[in-house]
Amino acid sequence: MTEFAFAANTTNLALLPGFLDPVNLLNSFGTWILAGLLLVIFIESGLLFPLLPGDSLLFTAGLIVAAKSADIEPFAPLWVLLVTIPIAAFLGDQVGYLIGNRLGYSLFRPNAKVLKEKYIVEAHEFFEKHGPITIVLARFVPIVRTYAPLVAGAAKMRYSIFLTYNVVGAILWGAGVTLLGYFLGQIAFIRDNVDYIFLLIVFVSVLPIISEVAKRVLRSRRAIVEEPVASPTPADHS
Repeated sequence: MTEFAFAANTTNLALLPGFLDPVNLLNSFGTWILAGLLLVIFIESGLLFPLLPGDSLLFTAGLIVAAKSADIEPFAPLWVLLVTIPIAAFLGDQVGYLIGNRLGYSLFRPNAKVLKEKYIVEAHEFFEKHGPITIVLARFVPIVRTYAPLVAGAAKMRYSIFLTYNVVGAILWGAGVTLLGYFLGQIAFIRDNVDYIFLLIVFVSVLPIISEVAKRVLRSRRAIVEEPVASPTPADHS
C-alpha cells in the first residue's frame, strides 16, 4: 500500500515527533494500518502510555475514508472503523480497570513522579462528587483517559457501573471523533489545509498537559513565597 498523498503536503508536521504525527504513524504500519490504529487506541486507553495521538489518529482515519480520491487509498470502510475503534477503546479501558482493581494502592507511591498516592485519593473524591459520568468525559481529555480506568479500578468503583459508562464513552469518543473527521474531510477547505488541522488537534491534545504543568509551577512558586522564615531562637545567639 502506498503512503497517503496528503502526507507530502503536511510540511508543518515535520516539527512534531514522529509518534505525534498521525499521518507518519499510520504510514509506519504499512499494510497493517487498521491493526496498528486499533493497537494504538487500545494502548492509549488504559496501558499507562498516554503520549499517543489518539484523537488525531481517529480524525485522520475518518478524513482518509472521506477523501474518495484515487490518490488516497482508504485502508478500511467507514463502518469497519465505527465498529472496531470503539471495541479497541472499550477493551483498553477494561484492562486499565482490571490492573487498577487488582494492584490497587500498590501502583501509587507517595513520592512517585507519575502514579502518586494522592492521585487515587483525589480521583476517588472526584468520582464521588461528579459520579460515573467522569468515565465518559475522561475519554475526551488526553492523558486523563489513560489513567481514568486505572484510578477507577484502584478506587474500587463498582464494576457494573464502570462497564456501562465505559461502553458509552468508547462509542461516543471512538465513533464520534472518527465521524467528525469523515464529515469535515468532505469540506474542500479542510482537505486543502489538513496540515494546519492536524497541528490544531495536536495542540488541543497537549493543552491539558501544558495547563497542568503551569499550575504546578505556580503552586510551587506560591508555596516558596508564602513559606514563613524561621525567627532566630535564643540558642542561635549562644
